[in-house]
Amino acid sequence: MSGHRTNTVVTGIGVIAPNGVGTEEFWTATLKGVSGIDRISRYDASGYPSPLAGEVVDFDAAGHLSSRLLPQTDRMTQMALAASDWALADAAVDPAALPEFGMGVVTASASGGFEFAQHELQKLWSKGPEHVSAYQSFAWFYAVNTGQISIRHGMRGPSGVLVTDQAGGLDALGHARRHVRRGTGLVVSGGVDASLAPWGLVSQITSGRLTRTTDPERAYAPFDISADGHVPGEGGAILVLESETSARDRGAHIHGTIAGYAATFDPAPGSGREPGLRRAVELALADASVAAPDIDVVFADAAGVRSLDRAEAEALAAVFGPHAVPVTAPKTMTGRLYSGAASLDVATALLAMRDGVVPPTLRVPDPAPDCPIALVRDTAREMTVRTALVLARGHGGFNAAVVLGPAPGGD
Repeated sequence: MSGHRTNTVVTGIGVIAPNGVGTEEFWTATLKGVSGIDRISRYDASGYPSPLAGEVVDFDAAGHLSSRLLPQTDRMTQMALAASDWALADAAVDPAALPEFGMGVVTASASGGFEFAQHELQKLWSKGPEHVSAYQSFAWFYAVNTGQISIRHGMRGPSGVLVTDQAGGLDALGHARRHVRRGTGLVVSGGVDASLAPWGLVSQITSGRLTRTTDPERAYAPFDISADGHVPGEGGAILVLESETSARDRGAHIHGTIAGYAATFDPAPGSGREPGLRRAVELALADASVAAPDIDVVFADAAGVRSLDRAEAEALAAVFGPHAVPVTAPKTMTGRLYSGAASLDVATALLAMRDGVVPPTLRVPDPAPDCPIALVRDTAREMTVRTALVLARGHGGFNAAVVLGPAPGGD
């Protein structure tokens, strides 16, 4: 059987986000325009230039994981394990009933377990090496989510981790699709990040891309004339990918199809060459065998930095025409979740396809005139969504694009 022509479908979704723990809780809040962005609550962040974040405040790890596993894992891994459980339950999959080498795991991570690492380094500096947990050896590692998910569910097939910052959530799905096309029956994929501990926050501040606005009602306004950076966040989404044949054989519900994927790199700074986002879009459309007019909605990267917003808007205008396709950025309700952001956008797009409604972009009272896009602002828009484009860019020049289509044979 030729894997190249195999449709890769999504059969399970697990979401954990600042404005909703669990897929339906997140979706309900997102359609209502409920924001999870506020001042950091886990410690006093008033001394930092960027004290806002999208925190997941309603997640009780002890309610999902064993007491044995809790001291071994960082917060991001605890959330990723819970999201993978929910995604597999949504897919109605019992991993114990499937061949262990027929299941894989591909996740993305932007930083690894920073909160766990900070705690252990503080012990090292203040008490000495004998007080450092042995689990520090792997709990901080950017591949730990892949490893822990594979161990938890007995998945020993092709696996990996992608480290491409914000683009990682899409890159992971692209690589997972490759494994499915090559014959792996099921791949758990996506991204979950959590780097809001002081060490993680300071690391992000050094990028120069975090907003200095301290009012949660005004901070992170992509494509607005006042845009001055983004708000960081934690969480993400884990998806279950399968071949269409496998999903049909077991009677699974199919949320949609990973129809196209592409990744590009930006040219070197100062080269004068066009950024790579437009080419990523065009390659993803070609990979999906769809034309620009076939796209019903774009889920934007929405950097919240004026120059980056303008570059994204120009790329979309070049492909689709100015103001020609609805564009939305629901991450304005969560903050940018790093490797979790794009996989959460994919989950959101699939839910939009299911229910025929596009969630809004918040906090854009004055759209920048140099961003010629048709932004869905303030309130959700009811419309038929059969095909969606999701975009992501990572710090350092990474670009990724995924085209989502309906379930094969669906209406």
